[in-house]
Amino acid sequence: MQQRHRTAIRTLGLAAAVAAAATAASAKDVVIHAGRLIDGVSKTEQSQVSILIHDDRITGVQAGFVTQAGATVIDLSDATVLPGLIDCHDHITASFHPGDPIRNAVTRTNYDDEIDGVNNLKAELMAGFTTIRDVGADTEVIVALKHGVAGGSIPGPRMWVSGSPLGPTGGHGDAANGLDPELSHPGWTDNLVDSPEAARRIVRTLRREGVDLIKIMPSGGVMSIGDDPKLQLMTDDEIKAVIDTAHSLGMKVAAHAHGEAAINHTIELGVDSIEHGSYADDASYKLFKAHGTYLVPTMLVGARVYEHAKTHPEDLNPSTAAKALAVAPMLQKNLHDAYQAGVKIAFGTDTFGMSNHGENAQEFAIMVRAGMPPAEAIWAATHNAADLIGSPDIGAVQAGRFADIVAVQGDPLQDVTTLEHVQFVMKGGVVYKSGGKPVD
Repeated sequence: MQQRHRTAIRTLGLAAAVAAAATAASAKDVVIHAGRLIDGVSKTEQSQVSILIHDDRITGVQAGFVTQAGATVIDLSDATVLPGLIDCHDHITASFHPGDPIRNAVTRTNYDDEIDGVNNLKAELMAGFTTIRDVGADTEVIVALKHGVAGGSIPGPRMWVSGSPLGPTGGHGDAANGLDPELSHPGWTDNLVDSPEAARRIVRTLRREGVDLIKIMPSGGVMSIGDDPKLQLMTDDEIKAVIDTAHSLGMKVAAHAHGEAAINHTIELGVDSIEHGSYADDASYKLFKAHGTYLVPTMLVGARVYEHAKTHPEDLNPSTAAKALAVAPMLQKNLHDAYQAGVKIAFGTDTFGMSNHGENAQEFAIMVRAGMPPAEAIWAATHNAADLIGSPDIGAVQAGRFADIVAVQGDPLQDVTTLEHVQFVMKGGVVYKSGGKPVD
């Protein structure tokens, strides 16, 4: 790790973050009285339930309001209680900065990203997201932030991180796209994959550096310059080398894929999830089901990028704006068709600044408008998200799992937008938000 990264993570003004983590309210034994419970084990709702917690784990769920000797009782009898929410497609160090994206790319530093990351982690935790899967950030930065959260020095969601995504020269993720060819920057080419041999080496290197999963870019993208989201830009051999190597090391693979060819070929080669999937068709949905592949539809980013391209095109590169107007509407159709076809869907927002960190729950309403019942959208952000990540410790209010619990006023099965206003947040048995306010 470069010295500036070591220094930055120590000098981000983390004193406040440390204090917040250290002083958050906690108790060894806790009983939560839940007026309604959506537990992530089933899609139905229970009434008047007690959740028993010891330290950071749930020890039991009982009907009725019970008490335990010496336990702290948290009264949520007028609220709906759910498992901590999970965002499977996040970019926690990325925030939107108006102006020329190329200028921003060559003037902003990893110090800036680290500061954004600390602030964004807290915002998402306060919004009820107790776990995130970050699928694109500077590897050293995101691994350091993950360690900070895991060690308790930074308040934030649990993190599964991919580090820097792998993609081909000239494709989505090539930082040199649109720049003067004579410009260079250390690290810009580190994760470019132009052969199976390079793919295997980079996957192994990322594993050594501390990532939990691998992200690949087999198709072009929307926010990148000069590539076509409909085209497959990585070869099948390169994709297969990434997937096989990652799986051999116990890591899952997420694939950014918009076009039909990239979606279908990547599923056939064994990828664990398709991110976006904009131009998927009936053949794609059959492949999703046959292989058990997850779709992470990222509806919120599509809606926000589309709105921005319509109202503030000056903030985007002209080619990016044109792609946003063409691709974003396809996400809505894709989710509708995928859900109707029985594809497994996991919740993910692609939050990188077009929507603000902490607004992740706005994804739910867009999913419902696309045809998913509220119970299914919640299932995507709890049970399915935990299954995609591969953790048996999250995603449900169930004995043995982490005490990651959130609560809202009202009933999200009737009005899913209530999830945009989380009133209570517990992660690992520690209360970070109560009565709609952060716990100091």
